[in-house]
Amino acid sequence: MLERGIEQAPDIQPESDRLDIPDPEVRQEGHVTVFENFQDVCRELSRDPDHVLKFLQDELGTSAHIDESGRARLTGDFGARRIRDAIRTYTDRYVLCSECGLPDTSIERKQGAEILQCAACGARSPT
Repeated sequence: MLERGIEQAPDIQPESDRLDIPDPEVRQEGHVTVFENFQDVCRELSRDPDHVLKFLQDELGTSAHIDESGRARLTGDFGARRIRDAIRTYTDRYVLCSECGLPDTSIERKQGAEILQCAACGARSPT
């Protein structure tokens, strides 16, 4: 009976196979770094672009905005590696479940606090 249950259980792919975050495509425009594929990264993370941008501002210590084309424009000179590291930190903190490691999460606000809710295992954890 246990064997039949294991056979019928869906295979859960590891996080690395299910979450394929594109490398940041950045270019300089004077004193501004333009994050060209910002919307693609937010879509892959299933997160609100404003939330991701606020995190990038805090993590990189700069000001930023989203332009009419959906690109993030960060004040200062930031390379793709630095932005990739910041996105990786965001993913660890706001996307991956701390219990099961899967990206099947959403951010909920409860009494002013952000809670990471996992749809895969049901875990809830503060961010």
